[in-house]
Amino acid sequence: MRVDELHLGSRGGDTALIAGERHMDYADLERQVAALAAALADRLQPGDRAAVWAPKRIETVVSLLAIMRAGGIAIPINPVLKAPQAEHILRDSGAVLLMGDASRLNTLSVPIPSVVFGEDWDAMAAQHPSGSAQRVRRRADLAMILYTSGSTGRPKGVMLSHENLCLGAESVAAYLGTQAEDRILVPLPLSFDYGLNQVLTAFRQGARAVLIDYLLPRDVEKAVASHRITQLPGVPPLWMQLDALSWDNGAGDSLRTLTNTGGHMPERLTRAFVARFPQARLFLMYGLTEAFRSAYLPPDLALSKPHSIGSAIPNAELFVLRADGTEAAPDEVGELVHCGPLVAQGYWNDPERTAARFRPAPAMSRYGGMAVWSGDRMRRGADSYLYFEARGDDMIKASGNRVSPNEIEEAAQATGLVSEAAAFGVADERTGQAIHLFAAAPGGTGGDTDSLRRAMMKGAPSYMIPATVEWRESLPRTPNGKIDRVALKQELEVAVA
Repeated sequence: MRVDELHLGSRGGDTALIAGERHMDYADLERQVAALAAALADRLQPGDRAAVWAPKRIETVVSLLAIMRAGGIAIPINPVLKAPQAEHILRDSGAVLLMGDASRLNTLSVPIPSVVFGEDWDAMAAQHPSGSAQRVRRRADLAMILYTSGSTGRPKGVMLSHENLCLGAESVAAYLGTQAEDRILVPLPLSFDYGLNQVLTAFRQGARAVLIDYLLPRDVEKAVASHRITQLPGVPPLWMQLDALSWDNGAGDSLRTLTNTGGHMPERLTRAFVARFPQARLFLMYGLTEAFRSAYLPPDLALSKPHSIGSAIPNAELFVLRADGTEAAPDEVGELVHCGPLVAQGYWNDPERTAARFRPAPAMSRYGGMAVWSGDRMRRGADSYLYFEARGDDMIKASGNRVSPNEIEEAAQATGLVSEAAAFGVADERTGQAIHLFAAAPGGTGGDTDSLRRAMMKGAPSYMIPATVEWRESLPRTPNGKIDRVALKQELEVAVA
């Protein structure tokens, strides 16, 4: 299936999209996508890249779908990025057209043909009100480039085919059990594969996608209550903020499905949300943009195995491999390798990094083809479920013990004295590496290092206790809402140099 075959018009008058006070049903969505695609076909050649830089508006979604239907390659740019980052994406992708709101487009210094939401966009869509025949493309053809966030200002573009996008929606809908009756909140950027997938999964199932650009966590709570949201996705920093809210007057009673990815969900939060919303199923998941989504833990195991990411989602095959390419034994740490049709096509215009990350699947794969080496350290337990250990080479060697930053962060958060944390190793002559912890206290108040150390010692070995704690009001975020570990690591390297 291609993205343009999501059968938007078959749902008729059912509501497809909500953005603020605006509602759009499936029939109208199909009409607008068809009309805009016909107009774009006059301006785009097959395979041309066209970018969309705007908040989550109805026009944003229509534009992305229309670009792909017109035979182009869509590039959603995160609206929180500034002009220099957007200009890098435009140059790197070779985009020939940019669509979006005037407030952002007017900040650019690079010349590029543009379509401004409002008069330009309306006039363009009016050129072919009845639409026209779409350009026939293959499922394997490139449909979208997602630029992964980074603190260097030089993110890399992950190439996704129509099949990647459609199978991603199909797979997620299957294990979440998404139905046409669901109302899915979309609080995450559409430039983030997790945020984009909420919209595509909704459209595949005929469900309702509610777009929201929130300023405060209270905005998310209000949206859940006012739209009677049934599916709420989040990343750990957002869950931490939502946990601090009161959720009074039955604000979350409509919730049936909670999903987490983009980082490990601390056990404290897992237990808090299971207790707060007992009627909802909590899915702990793991993914990487290069493979869209990889693993999920069945919600009935969330409390008994809160540190596990589960097993492969439909249409995915996962291996934990040693450095020599052989499969790791149970409970032996290795690198997670993702095989199957969800694997992306590599990095745009970057054959060197593509070759390093995308390689032929191991011989034991039933899918064959190309696989993606995640760089993440995992182990497969004796229970057959996967357990995250560390990102790439982030493991800390402290007093002869290999320690996962995730373990340290979890231990700190379990004390209740820390709302978010990021642990790093710093060279130390006595211990090999000393642990430096960036931490934020609940409510953004100042924290007490001695109290934190004493509390951690009650549940963690001495080699996991941080030597230094650097308190912040909050930790920096990537454009996708994750804790920006790269920025923190660079700060630390400068401080200790």
